[in-house]
Amino acid sequence: METASEKQPQSLPKGFQWGAVKAGIKASGNLDLAIAVAPGSATAAAMFTRNQVVAAPVTVGRRHIASTGGRVKVVLVNAGNANCATGQPGIDACLQTCVAAAETFHCIFDEVFPSSTGIIGVPFPAEKIVDALPEISKTLGDTPDHANLFSRAILTTDTRMKTARAVVQIDGSEITLFGAAKGAGMIHPQLGPPHATMLVYLFTDAVATSEQLQSVLSPAVERSFNSISIDGDTSTNDTVLLLASGASGIKLNERSQEAFTNALNLVCKSLAHQIVDDGEGVGHVVTLHITGARTPAEAKQIAKSIAHSPLCKTAWSSADPNWGRLLAAAGYSGVEFDPGKLTVHIGPQPVFEFGVRSPLFNEATAHAIMKQREYTITLNLGQGDAECQFVTCDLTEEYVRINADYST
Repeated sequence: METASEKQPQSLPKGFQWGAVKAGIKASGNLDLAIAVAPGSATAAAMFTRNQVVAAPVTVGRRHIASTGGRVKVVLVNAGNANCATGQPGIDACLQTCVAAAETFHCIFDEVFPSSTGIIGVPFPAEKIVDALPEISKTLGDTPDHANLFSRAILTTDTRMKTARAVVQIDGSEITLFGAAKGAGMIHPQLGPPHATMLVYLFTDAVATSEQLQSVLSPAVERSFNSISIDGDTSTNDTVLLLASGASGIKLNERSQEAFTNALNLVCKSLAHQIVDDGEGVGHVVTLHITGARTPAEAKQIAKSIAHSPLCKTAWSSADPNWGRLLAAAGYSGVEFDPGKLTVHIGPQPVFEFGVRSPLFNEATAHAIMKQREYTITLNLGQGDAECQFVTCDLTEEYVRINADYST
């Protein structure tokens, strides 16, 4: 029987090695160059930001995935410099690092998948990465400590690593998944198929084609990373990469794909939640549960309108149950609904019912619920069976302080 379940950190997919070094890109002197290597190569699927302004590694990564038919051997990630708005010199510098990595790890240059995160518009120090490659090759390994090195090196304003694991049991054998992510600000991912930043790297030892991986990655991303927002800003560098080494020997097929999909969803949702929970200055994590919609798209449209409202987000920061702001944000979302059919709850507390404040509304109770680190706000539109859950957060003075001084 096939099942998907969370697994302890010791469980990692076979067929990968991870490592990291200090290349001198971050002013802090912390780890800033991470690498993942599939010695036997891996198949890949990727999704990238839909921002029209994209970083050089997004452009190069798209090209490499297309030119190899979804084959990747090396993932090279730097933190501290986004290599965005750097023009052709940025593209050239990115390619320079890919060529150097290919020489170091004995593959062709377009089997190297690059990523960058950090400040936009700063010339990219390719030479620091090239110089660090001999040293980073010495750090490679397949233990949890090595995976943690990778996970720490990709961080920028994050305060902690974001990792998740799951295992699929199939007739006594296992497919393992491991995910590492970074992101704390400039988080409102709008990821599409190949066509401060969120970067997500997903590793599995399943046997799968690039097309199979893409077919399971796209819906998993829609339910997780495309259903979160910290500040409403979509980064120029957002990337989600799924790699399959095939080292388990277990193929994705009719028997295994459902369980694998469940495991992938579990990992993606965990990482997405961790990103919001570690958002810049976040004091409260708020799940917006929009129900009774005509379509999932309309439910998400209303959720985004509320999640991006400065008035809602600042009210959440002080646990102020100013529910009128929720109604206003839903009302200008562009989705048509009848306010007379709408109900709103903060946690289990009714606040609005069928056009007026609920007779059961208790401001003190709602305030107490909103003082919790996490809670749910539910809006039932009363016009259908569709719904969505969208995870967001408050907007605090600490967020303003971090982003007012980010580049200086």
